[in-house]
Amino acid sequence: MTKITFVKHDGEKFEVDAENGTSVMNAAVDNLVPGIDADCGGECACATCHVYVDETWFPKTGGTNDAEEAIMSLNPDRQETSRLCCQVPVTDEMEGLVVRLPEFQF
Repeated sequence: MTKITFVKHDGEKFEVDAENGTSVMNAAVDNLVPGIDADCGGECACATCHVYVDETWFPKTGGTNDAEEAIMSLNPDRQETSRLCCQVPVTDEMEGLVVRLPEFQF
């Protein structure tokens, strides 16, 4: 299991244990983390699982694919460390991962 911390825009934290191989989005949904709606069920089609990855962790989340880039290009709240967490698989290297939840998702 890998520990992931989701931080709301107001600073409230949600620490969850995630199974390796699942997505960061599934870890949030399975643990009822608010702000991750995952309307498309992880199909990279809606951006309701948008997160800001903490800068120190961003390189460990892997690169974005064409579908994620297309969805994120439409998001006015995109930042340099934005990811759709449905596209980020959990790995052992992510132990302690910190992601921030955009205010607009609440």
